Amino acid sequence: ADPLPRMHEMSLALEISRIAEERAGSGGAARVATVGVEVGDNAGVEITSLTFCLEAVLAAPPFAGAKPSITRLPGDVLRVTYLEVDDGRPSD
Repeated sequence: ADPLPRMHEMSLALEISRIAEERAGSGGAARVATVGVEVGDNAGVEITSLTFCLEAVLAAPPFAGAKPSITRLPGDVLRVTYLEVDDGRPSD
């Protein structure tokens, strides 16, 4: 297997986690439960590899095991769409 695609997805996962950490704000990354990402069919991203890389990156501090939620779309889009944060309260 060619390791280059995995390196590509790992660099994307690291950038997605950086964006999520920035959006969560100071100390907020540990409360992020889900990171929503949209990935286009023509974005040149291997979804299985990206999912694996995101799970590994989000398991490490400052995150506390957040899960990726990847939505496939047509086109070449690649963006962080939302963060689901655990506020410590019971679900509504």
